Amino acid sequence: MASESPRAKKSEEETFYVNCRAAYLTVFKSSLENIKSKEQLCLVLQQAGRNPSQKTVNKYWTPQTTALNFDDFCVILKKEKPATKPDLLQAFIKLDKNNEGTILHTELHKILTTRGEKMTADEVNAITKLADVNSGGKLDYKKFCNIYMATNEQCCKTALEKLEVDTRVLRQQFGSQVEISTEGATSPISKPSPRTARKTDHKATPRRGENRTSSRPSSAQGCKASISSTMSMGASSNKNSKLIEPNTVKEWQCAQSKGCFYLEEDGTIISHRYRMHLLQKSTVCITIKPLSLSQLEGKPSPWLSVDTALYVLKENESQENLQLVGLTDQQNKEMYGWKGELGSGFYWLLPFTTGCRLKKVKKQITREVKLVYRGEDGELGLTKEFRTALSNIFEVIDLDGNGLLSLDEYNFFELRTSGEKCDEEAWAICKENFDTKKNELTRQGFMDLNLMEANDREGDPSDLWVTLLSLGFNKALEMTEACPFVIDIYAEKCKPRIKPVHLEANSGQLNRAICKSVVNQGEAKVMDGCESIIVHTYRSEARITSVIENKSENKMIIHVNNEQSKNCINNRGLNIFAVEVAPKSMMVCQHVMPLNEQEEWIYNCTHSLLL
Repeated sequence: MASESPRAKKSEEETFYVNCRAAYLTVFKSSLENIKSKEQLCLVLQQAGRNPSQKTVNKYWTPQTTALNFDDFCVILKKEKPATKPDLLQAFIKLDKNNEGTILHTELHKILTTRGEKMTADEVNAITKLADVNSGGKLDYKKFCNIYMATNEQCCKTALEKLEVDTRVLRQQFGSQVEISTEGATSPISKPSPRTARKTDHKATPRRGENRTSSRPSSAQGCKASISSTMSMGASSNKNSKLIEPNTVKEWQCAQSKGCFYLEEDGTIISHRYRMHLLQKSTVCITIKPLSLSQLEGKPSPWLSVDTALYVLKENESQENLQLVGLTDQQNKEMYGWKGELGSGFYWLLPFTTGCRLKKVKKQITREVKLVYRGEDGELGLTKEFRTALSNIFEVIDLDGNGLLSLDEYNFFELRTSGEKCDEEAWAICKENFDTKKNELTRQGFMDLNLMEANDREGDPSDLWVTLLSLGFNKALEMTEACPFVIDIYAEKCKPRIKPVHLEANSGQLNRAICKSVVNQGEAKVMDGCESIIVHTYRSEARITSVIENKSENKMIIHVNNEQSKNCINNRGLNIFAVEVAPKSMMVCQHVMPLNEQEEWIYNCTHSLLL
């Protein structure tokens, strides 16, 4: 059967985002408005044809969440797939032991409030009170399924009809970067990235087209103001004499931590976040680079070409009040570093990658690697290839590099793969059954834990594959959708301390840091014909980043055209796109890097204000 064409995949993704916007704009006046309560989140999900339980809502609206933006909403919709009628019927049929087409309210209440994704009593009561599908204390689930599907379809249809009133908005392709207020307004508190549960299937989301978009924004020809930037960049030498070599500071005291960039199904990148403590004022050298791991013979390490960076922010009074003090933009081969003097106190280290070289991979895997086998005695064992992958995983999640897994380190692994933490009681059981040392899990213990999981499933590797896929591996056991990294901190006068704190997507703090660094170090150009729009462009040896600043009182829509660039890739995966910039705010427009580092690359971008 012929594979799906790139154009068809692109059309599917465009349709998805149109449906997202349609649902969002039935509740909010603009996609720039934030969801500010659980009730709003539930309502906008319902407009998108979902019927979320309270547990589902709580999964995305945690006690730390103060707001969700349109991008967050799109991520949630990709994870929470709409129920199909066959799925619903099949679920009810399993409960209908007598095959009568009905289920007793008492039985329905008992099952829905105690099993699976538990519903509240009020949610179940809302179902049993529907007059058209209930009688005699029973639910006619076939009628209920028909009404449920019809209601969902009507919600989606109504949302699309409302959006189609404004065809100009319908045809635009909007950006997906967070807007940063230029007036110092506080952005929403960052939240942990919701993870897909271990027992669910991972389905790759088609990546956006790598060349020009299939249909440029219709109003691109109606531009009343524009600005162009052209930069010619030589082939990368991967050298910068400004970066101090770590071996020249070998007498300094050092701290190290590892981490990883993980690529989500929707293209979002999440990573570890760190808190650093300096006991006294000191000259400090901080570096970050991809982590080198042992690979199977003949298999490349694609993540070694992924760009890495680290933003250093000073904590003032609170963890929400952070001040940018440094960026690792000095390069030495694959290492990026920063050197400067820091006062005593706490700092946050926010790893960052542009996403230009860490994207969804379309490569077709022709052979699925075996994970387990049965010996002559019938006992299960782990294959050599799987053991190598597990050893690499152990290296990545052993954040302090001591060859053992603490409970905190293991919980980062659990949050990534299953979305849940291991509590003290479960950890105690784990230590009783698997090899430990100094109260921490050994490499062998980690291997045996995975073998036990395979035995629990009687050799079925499905759960093992879910774990591997969530950690960036494909079915050939190549790590193609993750980039492990290592951070080294050298301090001249004191022992630095570093602790991983979160595993999350780009936060408001990080986006503010990116904008500030570009504005402080980049070139600013006022848009011809519109003085309220300023395009800031920052170039380093490794990448170019542009930030759009809107000083006006009105929302602006900016058309971005990269078609004249040569040997370039950008993080959006589109050569032509449009972005909304909120009033009195700035936002990251795009990151651009060379497609081939050994050749010259030319950045040529035109930003135009749409009518």
